[in-house]
Amino acid sequence: MKFFLIAGAVNALLSVAFGAFGAHMLEGRVADKYLDTWQTAVQYQMFHSIGLMAVAILMSSALLGPLGSLSWAGYLMLAGIVIFSGSLYVLSLTGISILGAITPIGGVAFIAGWIMLIIAAMKAL
Repeated sequence: MKFFLIAGAVNALLSVAFGAFGAHMLEGRVADKYLDTWQTAVQYQMFHSIGLMAVAILMSSALLGPLGSLSWAGYLMLAGIVIFSGSLYVLSLTGISILGAITPIGGVAFIAGWIMLIIAAMKAL
């Protein structure tokens, strides 16, 4: 529970910092398509940071408790942030287009994380 709450908060902080960096430091330095790509990475990082914090809260014994499927949901969301958003950040800064082939792996991790959250809810309720 504590791990996912901290991971969510740290990633939310990084999302805000990366968003500000993109808005203030990258404009005029990278192509507009890469600014859009950067913004997508920031948005998905923030969405899933909130997801991580939700997982942490749901792991409370007063709610769903420490279910294995909730842990999987959190780890998959965290992996998705690193792979999906991370690959888009690097792509935006370097223009290395092969990184676009890695990004969908992170997207699948996001989807699997949300599926595991659904499974946890179905088991507990």
